[in-house]
Amino acid sequence: MRLLSLEDLKSKGIDFDRTHLHELVRIGKFPKPVKIGLRRNAWVESEIDDWIQQLIAERDRSAA
Repeated sequence: MRLLSLEDLKSKGIDFDRTHLHELVRIGKFPKPVKIGLRRNAWVESEIDDWIQQLIAERDRSAA
């Protein structure tokens, strides 16, 4: 299992600012982070990859 930092998310094309990212988490539209320090969060890579696949599937369903 790999944990992704905010910078790692950006390398996957997820370039949200912290405020927007945490709002998406709050409303259930983005995976919850894992607390890895007092002021540091990370995301489970497999959950992020699943989220990206879900976006692709939604796009494909709406295009059909």
